[in-house]
Amino acid sequence: MRPDELAAREAVRETIARYAHAVDRAKYDDAAQCFTVDGVLDVRDAGRHEGREAIAGMFKGAGDRLLKASRDKALVRHHVSSIQIDVDVTAGRATAGSYFFVVTDIGPDHWGTYRDTLARDDATGRWLFTERTVTVDGRVPKSRMA
Repeated sequence: MRPDELAAREAVRETIARYAHAVDRAKYDDAAQCFTVDGVLDVRDAGRHEGREAIAGMFKGAGDRLLKASRDKALVRHHVSSIQIDVDVTAGRATAGSYFFVVTDIGPDHWGTYRDTLARDDATGRWLFTERTVTVDGRVPKSRMA
């Protein structure tokens, strides 16, 4: 594998991690900045959100619900694993797939998959989601995020 391909893969991993950390810390605008201006967050069975403003608004709504459900203990931690990345450096495009597991103040909460498409932002050098599809495979009966 060429050095530029390795660098691109690492930049994609950074975007995936930056997203999880921002959501967990209620920095919803920062999470939305992980998307292109017209990026899409498609949460299966919960809605499709287009553009950074809509994405940040969706996060805020989910964060508010979590805060209310957990009685001011809005702990949430996303654990992302088994990240598989395919990158075309020349075209500035990448796809990624991964598993996630979410823990809240009650312990295990829900889990599923991310399927991502990303594009390189030539102005910043960052790789940003053009689309992220979230599929929840399961959740505990008293999920804070249901």
